[in-house]
Amino acid sequence: MQWHQLSKIEAQRTAKRIGRGGKRGTFSGRGVKGQKARAGRKLRPEWRDALKSIPKKRGYNFKSIKERPAILNLRDLDKVFRDGDPVNINVLAQKGLVLKARGRLPQVKILGQGNIKKKLNFKGLVASAGAKEAILKAGGTFN
Repeated sequence: MQWHQLSKIEAQRTAKRIGRGGKRGTFSGRGVKGQKARAGRKLRPEWRDALKSIPKKRGYNFKSIKERPAILNLRDLDKVFRDGDPVNINVLAQKGLVLKARGRLPQVKILGQGNIKKKLNFKGLVASAGAKEAILKAGGTFN
């Protein structure tokens, strides 16, 4: 089959141009006068009027890009761990206290809510001043 032997299945349609005389009369089916009868009319979208009626909110309104640490309290650790256990990010993940976010473990911060009675050895974690004090008072270590 050659290029010149191909034929169209459907005939090509051209858009009907109105307002060029003919059987449609002087107004060409557009009605009489008004914005909708004009050439090149630009109607304002309805959603724009709705948008303009809403009061403008000031300031930024988005979440910070900075990743926040996962928070654990001393009372949570006291329930799960035994005396002398090491506490690090991997052990916390194994015990189900910390979950992976985007395929990796988040940074963890220990806060001092509740009290701890067990000697735990913390490594590679961040803690508040009150939590550190309580851990050291219980006889644990913090690196």
